[in-house]
Amino acid sequence: MAASKRLTADALAEALVERTGHVFADRQRLQRALTHASARSTHAGVDYERFEFLGDRVLGLVVADMLLASFPDAAEGELSLRLNALVNAEALSEISEQIGLPELVRAGSDVRNLEGRKRTNLRADALESLIAVLYLDGGMDAARAFIHRYWQPRSQAMGAARRDAKTELQEWAHQAAAGAVPAYHIDGRDGPDHDPVFTVSVKVGSFAPAVGSGRSKREAEQAAAATLLLREGVWSAA
Repeated sequence: MAASKRLTADALAEALVERTGHVFADRQRLQRALTHASARSTHAGVDYERFEFLGDRVLGLVVADMLLASFPDAAEGELSLRLNALVNAEALSEISEQIGLPELVRAGSDVRNLEGRKRTNLRADALESLIAVLYLDGGMDAARAFIHRYWQPRSQAMGAARRDAKTELQEWAHQAAAGAVPAYHIDGRDGPDHDPVFTVSVKVGSFAPAVGSGRSKREAEQAAAATLLLREGVWSAA
């Protein structure tokens, strides 16, 4: 996360008008929403976490509705795969980077210098917090317009949705490893209770294990399965 410029509430709101398409009425709330706990002076960090919680739900609803309209013939399983690919931490982190949000978030130096998965999650969390404020400030129309602007192109650019990674791995393991069953193991759990990050490894027969992480055990297992499928050439990176 880039160094915070410590913008005033008015400057922050102005910086986000073009990026969000919304003129914020409550600029103090916007500033609180983009102040991480590591830089809080009062309860700003608590606000950040609460907004993040709300933004996650608004995003999921709008993207699910968008997918139903865009893919009228898709089955529930395909829609779920598409939804997960659009709202996971990696996708949110990329969109956060795209709109230059990390440079606007006020955070402590220890947080700004994080790398890897933790930095990805921080950028995803900031974007969810912004979505929450869009919803609170301008209603569902404002949140929907912003989400459609950045998520609709990504949804259309995605190729045919892949099958569930765990299901794919199980079937591949049966053929490639003489009937072996993928064995999943929880390697770790980090982060606060409201936003945990799980790390899971999966092993199939004599193949080297693969590791994945996610905000739930299931997401981490899916990530680990996908990593192994990609590594062994069952799936292509495209």
